Amino acid sequence: MATPAQLGLQNATSPIMEELIAFHDHALMIIFLISSLVLYIISLMLTTKLTHTSTMNAQEIEMIWTILPAIILIMIALPSLRILYMTDEFNKPYLTLKAIGHQWYWSYEYSDYEDLAFDSYITPTYFLEPGEFRLLEVDNRTTLPMEADIRMLITSQDVLHSWAVPSLGVKTDAIPGRLNQAMLASMRPGLFYGQCSEICGSNHSFMPIVLEFIYFQDFEVWASYLYIVSL
Repeated sequence: MATPAQLGLQNATSPIMEELIAFHDHALMIIFLISSLVLYIISLMLTTKLTHTSTMNAQEIEMIWTILPAIILIMIALPSLRILYMTDEFNKPYLTLKAIGHQWYWSYEYSDYEDLAFDSYITPTYFLEPGEFRLLEVDNRTTLPMEADIRMLITSQDVLHSWAVPSLGVKTDAIPGRLNQAMLASMRPGLFYGQCSEICGSNHSFMPIVLEFIYFQDFEVWASYLYIVSL
């Protein structure tokens, strides 16, 4: 999760987020080099006496400042398209989880398990335990297996919402009457926090998302326990 005064992105816990952070650093380095070059040229213009003010024809420099930006754009576009196609790959997901946005809470349905569904509300401040985070904790955490491809089906029952977990590199709009799809996976166990990222009304700030990734065998035990309890 984010920390106070953090300037960079959150630590990645999924392969997609690792690719996004690498692309972010790649694009930032290109921007830094361009900015340095422009600043250098501006400083030269302000400090150097111009001796060729009457030059009207410079084919070489015109070719350079036409071709060079095109090459830079290609260097940015190719990795961007690669990541875009990676986020749309769905190869035999282990589990399907449906997230439904409401004003102002989330509902979750495990499509592969019969009658396994629950609502997830924000935990009020006066119910927080020591070490829990204000405005980020929920009463029912979403438990998922780690190191598994999980297909998310995201929709809404009322207004526009957005299901976002930054450390997993997932941000998908929840639209009434439409079912959007996303893929997520975590390479390590732990708690990962997110929030609704679409202004959806007066309590938009009170729609946190908490994902708890655990080991396969522990997840099966958890799912079996919930199924027995629901009988």
